[in-house]
Amino acid sequence: MKFLCLGYLDSTHMDGRPKEEIEAVMQKCPPHLEQLYNSGQVILDAGLSPKTRRLRRANGAIQETEGPFAEAGETIGSAFLIEARDMEEAARIASLHPAVQVDAGELFGWRIEIHPVHYFKSTE
Repeated sequence: MKFLCLGYLDSTHMDGRPKEEIEAVMQKCPPHLEQLYNSGQVILDAGLSPKTRRLRRANGAIQETEGPFAEAGETIGSAFLIEARDMEEAARIASLHPAVQVDAGELFGWRIEIHPVHYFKSTE
């Protein structure tokens, strides 16, 4: 079964920090990402930009709105797709991600949501 994992951050907590502090925290992430990748169950991992565009059908037409669309400062910063037997295994795999392994993540409001994927089609 596939699971889409979304990594959130609280931009209100991160944006006010000095660039050097953010860079120092980000330097702690690669070993945790390697452990995640070495699980052999990561299908795709993507870091996301806060710049977004929202498409919505309204009044018979497609409307576009530029983002970011952070609710109360919360932003999706990453998305990764994993393969797991069930939600418990998915949670175990996702728990390897830096969002929950790096201590500063708590201060920055980092968290992971895990969503079972009901439909998946690869175009490769």
